[in-house]
Amino acid sequence: MCLSIPGKLIKITEQLDDIFRVGKVSFDGIIKEVSLTLVPEAKVGDYVMVHVGAAISIVNEEEAKKTFELLKQLGELHELDDSDST
Repeated sequence: MCLSIPGKLIKITEQLDDIFRVGKVSFDGIIKEVSLTLVPEAKVGDYVMVHVGAAISIVNEEEAKKTFELLKQLGELHELDDSDST
């Protein structure tokens, strides 16, 4: 199943300009590098929906936490923790 997962943007790690950026996103403690190109307005502390390594939208914290908890209950987060955490 293809879906997006909410996570918290904790750090901007690369920035070529205002649009082409990469950041570290925390998914309940699992940290992944994510492209921020599609959400140039995202800032550290924002919650973003991530699909295939790219943040595709910004969501509020409450909605992000609800979605993440539901995904945990459904067992849909097993691919996230692939020991490739950075």
